[in-house]
Amino acid sequence: MRALEEWLQSLGAGRSDSDPCDWIWDQPEWSARLRLAQEDLGVTWTSCQPLKSCSFPYGLSREDVEAALRLGP
Repeated sequence: MRALEEWLQSLGAGRSDSDPCDWIWDQPEWSARLRLAQEDLGVTWTSCQPLKSCSFPYGLSREDVEAALRLGP
């Protein structure tokens, strides 16, 4: 789990003060909440209405997940 946390930090995400499993990632065009769950990385784009969510299984490569995340909502 530590490697995943380091990867999120390298993206520029920050750990939420209210929940250690939640991370906030702000980009110029959008913001997202990343949730470290038991079996996947959940993503909710918080800068759009209605909120858009998806999840990525940990079996996917970080490169693929990062590419998908950077596309935004």
